[in-house]
Amino acid sequence: MNDSWVDREGYPFHSQYFNTGNGCLHYVDEGKGDVILFVHGTPVWSYVYRKLLKDLSTRHRCIAVDHLGFGLSDRPPNADYTPAAHAQRLDSLIEYLKLKSFTLVVHDFGGPIGLSYLLKHSAHVKKVILFNTWMWSLNDYPEFVRAGKIAASILGKWLYKYFNFSPRVLIRQAFYDKSRLSKSTHQQYIRAFPDSKSRSGPLAFAKGLLGSSEWFTQLWEKKQILKEKPIMIVWGNKDPLLSTVLLKRWREYFTDAKIVEIESGHFVQEEKPLEVLQYIHQFLKE
Repeated sequence: MNDSWVDREGYPFHSQYFNTGNGCLHYVDEGKGDVILFVHGTPVWSYVYRKLLKDLSTRHRCIAVDHLGFGLSDRPPNADYTPAAHAQRLDSLIEYLKLKSFTLVVHDFGGPIGLSYLLKHSAHVKKVILFNTWMWSLNDYPEFVRAGKIAASILGKWLYKYFNFSPRVLIRQAFYDKSRLSKSTHQQYIRAFPDSKSRSGPLAFAKGLLGSSEWFTQLWEKKQILKEKPIMIVWGNKDPLLSTVLLKRWREYFTDAKIVEIESGHFVQEEKPLEVLQYIHQFLKE
């Protein structure tokens, strides 16, 4: 994908690519030391982790991937953009990079995608850091049922494909402190989807809120595996997209997890990066 629109001052990382056989995944691989793997959600890309990458790569090897259809990865028109398909591609990238011991950092849809790998290859993941995310069916939450039904409708398709609704509207809505989303930063998410042909990824995720319920349920049935890992949950407690009701479920089951609530919206790594980094450094040392 043409990367002339990328803010290289904010995102100064060297681009690398992995051929999945149905399009190339873009990723960055910066620094040396213990490995940290970052997995993003929608409608963002690895740019959302840039402030964490700059800091942590001074003493760790930091890898951040762009899902197919996002960021600087390819957008083949007939690709499978379901969360389960993204998870399979992430598995292939991890195998290609020969990662055998790493800390997994996930957010939003990156949660079930990244945790899917852990549930199959538990020995390869040392620690887990969760930002606002989930790993179970959302069918019991009326707000997600409504959003999923809209996404699956003709109106939803039009909004996502022709208005670029997800990056234009939802990202701004998801910030608690709107002043933390500068116009130039917002453009890095909007310009990642320049035309209707490039917007299949966000639309597929929106449909996946309900459409991937069975896959989410299968992941949650294996949650005991995740319970064996040191977990830190960093939750933006002013998130209008994923409410603290989801945090309650994490808290109820993962009673040993370290849980940090930050006054932030959905993109806590954008709104409060210094606070987030403080907790990450502490968690990695423990």
